[in-house]
Amino acid sequence: MLVASLTILFSIALLVWSADKFVNGSASLARNFGMPPLLIGLTVVSLGTSAPEILVSLTAAMIGASGIAIGNAVGSNIANIGLVLGVTALIAPLPVRSALTRKELPILALVTLGAGILLFNLNLSRLDGFLLLGGLCITLYLFASYHPKSSDKELIEEIEIEEEELPHLKTRMAIFWFAAGLTLLVISSKALVWAATNIAVELGVSDLIIGLTIIAIGTSLPELAASIASVLKGHHDIALGNVIGSNIFNLLAVMSLPAIIAPYAFSEQVLWRDYGVMSLFTAILILSCYIGINRKKTINISRALGVLFCTGYVGYLITLYIQA
Repeated sequence: MLVASLTILFSIALLVWSADKFVNGSASLARNFGMPPLLIGLTVVSLGTSAPEILVSLTAAMIGASGIAIGNAVGSNIANIGLVLGVTALIAPLPVRSALTRKELPILALVTLGAGILLFNLNLSRLDGFLLLGGLCITLYLFASYHPKSSDKELIEEIEIEEEELPHLKTRMAIFWFAAGLTLLVISSKALVWAATNIAVELGVSDLIIGLTIIAIGTSLPELAASIASVLKGHHDIALGNVIGSNIFNLLAVMSLPAIIAPYAFSEQVLWRDYGVMSLFTAILILSCYIGINRKKTINISRALGVLFCTGYVGYLITLYIQA
């Protein structure tokens, strides 16, 4: 138990560090090969921050720990809104740009609804996995072909600032950190899944609960760190964009790849409790953004909403372990 607990702490730390190096390497490679900063910010960086969730779920699927795979995907989305966005909003209220409501929020709503339809039969088949993967390809295409209007100068500036803050590595170093980051991500993911399954056995709880809590929180740490850092630097829009982009990719990439490798069934609790909480948090977030835009408020994600998300997330965790 002690060895497994220490392994989890070490694996999460290595996961966060290696994900950062992986994003730095992949973004530098994209930049060196001529990809525009806006496109790097919308695709490479956004997808790269979901690398921990993707690899952990893949590893779990390959060893038959399907509870960890789906728990990580759904749990990370709940943690991203309840914990990451909640804590970030407590530090500083977050403005919502109109471009966000036109592009990313509608995609998040459609992806969340589509995932619910696929989960409704309490099974994720290979066909479901390929449908989600197809959705990922379409989403990446929409992001890649997105041309901001002249009125979206703030969006362009925020994304370019985010991309510019990444290290500018030469191609050789970019390849090294891309490969090293990916290798360490794989190693730390395997160690994390091994430790998590051992703790689940020792505590007598399901691997789903471990995936929804310990692993979901651990793999959401890159988003938490990035969002807090962005807010402290005054880049408030980046913090909100990080969470929304990560949630889109979690549902499309983190759930799809494990389903393709090893289709899995799950209990009704995943649909009604976990997907339900995720959908509720997502709906509150989307409605708050649109209501604020329609009323022409400058601040939409307030500290009060941050308190609501944090309180709701704590209540959700308590419910999980009461029912465990």
